[in-house]
Amino acid sequence: LAGNENGDVIHQLEHRISRLEGVLRLNKMITESGGKIFATNGKSADFEATVEKCKEAGGSIATPRNPGENDAILYFVRYFNTYAYLGIKQSLIPGKFQLLNGAQLSYTNWYSNEPSGKGEE
Repeated sequence: LAGNENGDVIHQLEHRISRLEGVLRLNKMITESGGKIFATNGKSADFEATVEKCKEAGGSIATPRNPGENDAILYFVRYFNTYAYLGIKQSLIPGKFQLLNGAQLSYTNWYSNEPSGKGEE
């Protein structure tokens, strides 16, 4: 596309994306923090299915890296009155956790006496 046509197509796409994001926000299916979009389909699933659905959508399971991202995840937890899976796992050391790729956590916000290594951390 030449000149103006390129700009028109970009403007149309931006407008369409904005409308779609508005609908998703209205239905409490997305929120944003620090330029990242956090999304849910609002359905319950096990951990592996959640990881797979996130990949299918072109993203990854949420892993809070700061208080703002933690709050974005809590938005869904509170709205849907449920828990959320995170992109972390217990390491070989009981009670210690790491990212799914094995890297160390750079941000944590555990409740008092957690993680306990007894599940439902």
